[in-house]
Amino acid sequence: MRSLRLCAFPGAEMLTRVDLDGATWRKSSHSNGSGGNCVEVGGVVTGVVPVRDSKRADGSVLVFPARGWEAFLGAVKQRHF
Repeated sequence: MRSLRLCAFPGAEMLTRVDLDGATWRKSSHSNGSGGNCVEVGGVVTGVVPVRDSKRADGSVLVFPARGWEAFLGAVKQRHF
């Protein structure tokens, strides 16, 4: 199990460990095989969404609250960025 320290957000408990061994990772549809900037998103694990650099699968993982990730995706789809 990978040990992670997560930032707390309003109304949430602080998590310090998340088991990512069973996470199913999918690569961004904007990623390609040319070695550019690629990200992978893991399936929701214990209420969080893990994100990592696909070129460094054993490297650091950013972990976002699932509700925050959903809000981010909604804003991107509505072209707020």
